Amino acid sequence: MLNSNKVGIEFYQNLGKLFYAIAMTDRTVHIKELDKLREIIRKSWLAVDDIEDRYNADAAYQIETVFDWLLENDGESEQCFQDFAKYYTEHLKLFPEQVKILIADTAHSIAKSFSGTNKAELIILAKLALLLRD
Repeated sequence: MLNSNKVGIEFYQNLGKLFYAIAMTDRTVHIKELDKLREIIRKSWLAVDDIEDRYNADAAYQIETVFDWLLENDGESEQCFQDFAKYYTEHLKLFPEQVKILIADTAHSIAKSFSGTNKAELIILAKLALLLRD
């Protein structure tokens, strides 16, 4: 899917921003949301490609690394979503249909992992659906 390590790492880092934006949209990241993200990374994202980071770890772990960094540094949900949206529109070729489906499924799973999906999460999920549809 991805043709270079640098592109692959940036791809996964931007997914980390998106999934953080989903979890933080209600201004709190719950442990169940983080646990769900980690589960999905291991279950689904590791199989997307064979790209590794400079430590020879699967680049998909960059999702978790960026998510954790944003959590520790009080990242802002809307800014993270906008960063992802910009990356997405500038790199459309990196997002074939099966990846878009996995992104949407991951976002929905994170949103509903703690007490179902609330209004703020529904709004950001709708924004994501519109972005991925174009």
